[in-house]
Amino acid sequence: MSLTCFIRYELDPFQLEAFREYAQNWGRIIPRCGGHLVGYFLPSEGTNYEAWGLIAFENLAAYEAYRKRLRADAEGRANFEFAQRNRFILREERTFTEVVAETFGKPAVQ
Repeated sequence: MSLTCFIRYELDPFQLEAFREYAQNWGRIIPRCGGHLVGYFLPSEGTNYEAWGLIAFENLAAYEAYRKRLRADAEGRANFEFAQRNRFILREERTFTEVVAETFGKPAVQ
């Protein structure tokens, strides 16, 4: 995967479980629509209102095809509506990044 969409969420810290449900739903939807779901990440220690989602694609064309399929996906639309209705996402930012291949997935040395 050469392109990763890095999504930063600012959340209502009192609704983290609603965001967990939202993220779990994407676990089914994103792969079905063509995205390589790296994962969603909730706050654990420290800041209690930031979360992240990472979705990888082969290239920009693959991302555009994914977006088209996502807009047509009934469960995807329902998940967006769930977030809007419950207002647990206060802000969302997307950044597209490239992996430095020589640094990705390096296991710890024992």
